[in-house]
Amino acid sequence: MSKPGSDAPHTRGSAESDPESRDGPSRPGLGRSSATRPHSTGHSPSAVTARSVAGARRSGRGETENDNIPLWLRTGAGWSWRLMLLIVVIAFAFWATSQVQLLFIAVFIALVFTAILRPVVDLYYKVMPRGLAVGLGLLSAVLVIAGLLTYVITSVAGQWSSLSDQFNQGITQIFDFFEAGPLPIKFTYEDFSTWLDNAVEWIQTHAGDIAGIAAARAGSVFEVFTAIALAVFCTVFFLARGDNMWAWFMGQLPERTRDTWDRVATAGWFTFSGYTRGTLIIALSDGILAATLLLILQVPLAAPLAVLVFIGAFIPLIGAPAAMVIAMVVALAADGIWSAAIVGIGIALIGQFEGHILQPIIMGKQVSLHPVVIALVVTGGTLIAGILGAVIAVPLVAVTWTVFNQLRAPRPEEQMDDEDELVE
Repeated sequence: MSKPGSDAPHTRGSAESDPESRDGPSRPGLGRSSATRPHSTGHSPSAVTARSVAGARRSGRGETENDNIPLWLRTGAGWSWRLMLLIVVIAFAFWATSQVQLLFIAVFIALVFTAILRPVVDLYYKVMPRGLAVGLGLLSAVLVIAGLLTYVITSVAGQWSSLSDQFNQGITQIFDFFEAGPLPIKFTYEDFSTWLDNAVEWIQTHAGDIAGIAAARAGSVFEVFTAIALAVFCTVFFLARGDNMWAWFMGQLPERTRDTWDRVATAGWFTFSGYTRGTLIIALSDGILAATLLLILQVPLAAPLAVLVFIGAFIPLIGAPAAMVIAMVVALAADGIWSAAIVGIGIALIGQFEGHILQPIIMGKQVSLHPVVIALVVTGGTLIAGILGAVIAVPLVAVTWTVFNQLRAPRPEEQMDDEDELVE
């Protein structure tokens, strides 16, 4: 029996002469030919295995289940679940808003008041302390609204005595036109009296239901006053300490996201405040032009109708036509059909002047929504929340679109890095 030391050279020699004993048994599927042995090809076993798998994929033996699905179907499925998730998020946002509708309305009104009064308060702040400037700004707004209402009430009261006679004559002319005019629809004053008697009878029959509805609406009136009071309360703090409140909020966010939040919020507020102030200026312009037209035509109730046009300008696409119809009815009842036609044409021209001249000049690039988008948004807002939805839908969508563009656009520092890389 030989010593271990004397058997060492023989063992190395046998290992070198037998590759299988040195590298272990051959791998399945590689065979025993010299072409597939690692020592004969100069590659490691892992390289041989990877090359074999790649060959299997090229030959179709390694296809996965997704490879058999058409590309258009995989793309459509990916977009589908993302759209479904987006719809769920939007529906949840609407549901959550409806649960705190009073709070949402109050905050929205407060933001509107803040956007309108902020330039006035900043002007007062140049010559007095901030708190006093806020109080004086709110007092100025109250005086303007009170003066406007006083002017409307006194105008109606001053014209009421002569207005009743004009309305009676105008209504008689209207019925004469419908009775003997060229229109295919004809009805007389007796028909109108019959309809009025039927309406009075229906009201007397359903008096209990109407009283119940009125009692239920009393709670809504209380909610309106509550929302206005809360909005004024929030407006005071937004105007006086708005910058400090925003700085505190930014301090609660992670440091890496503060720049993004600040950039997005600044762009959103720029759009919202620009839309609010622009709408106010356009509404004032429409009211002044309508008052001038009605005074020239000597239409009764020119001041209240001008105020109605002013209020209607805050409701896109709906308010102005509604105010125009009411003004035409008053002109028709007081001065006849030709006066009503001139009023309708004049207010339509005011609308064209607003849409093609005032809107581009005042709004500019702050609210860049296509008219089709505005029509769809106003309709959707009206279906969801009535007149209130029609008022708030456009600014909300405009702010959302601005925020989306800001999140999609690259940051200035990222753009500079891309330009540096391109130069290199």
